[in-house]
Amino acid sequence: MSNNKDENNEKGSIKIADDVVGVIAGLAATEVAGIAGMSGGIVGGITEMLGRKNLAKGVKVEVNEKEAFVDLYVIVDYGVRIPEVSWNVQENVKKAIENMTGLSVVEVNIHVQGVNFDSPTVKEEENK
Repeated sequence: MSNNKDENNEKGSIKIADDVVGVIAGLAATEVAGIAGMSGGIVGGITEMLGRKNLAKGVKVEVNEKEAFVDLYVIVDYGVRIPEVSWNVQENVKKAIENMTGLSVVEVNIHVQGVNFDSPTVKEEENK
């Protein structure tokens, strides 16, 4: 596997780094309702505490010449339908990567790593 998408044309070559595809995937995933955030593990938490926000946190990407494979590690909001939210994330990430890079997205695997209980829905139910 290569670290970049290489595309040669009559004007030169275009190289898209894995990290760029990872940032696109992470941002597209967090746009979906029901996603509380990305799970970056211990290293991601330490990086954020140090003040450096990693836009590709919770994203693993493999890019070869014309295809991309994406693994997303997400935290969902409490009370959402996980299969429905996961489907929406897959569709949004696939569309964003394909539109911005021209790569064909073969897989978008969702790994639910946690549930966020700080949503407004939970607080409303507790007050009843």
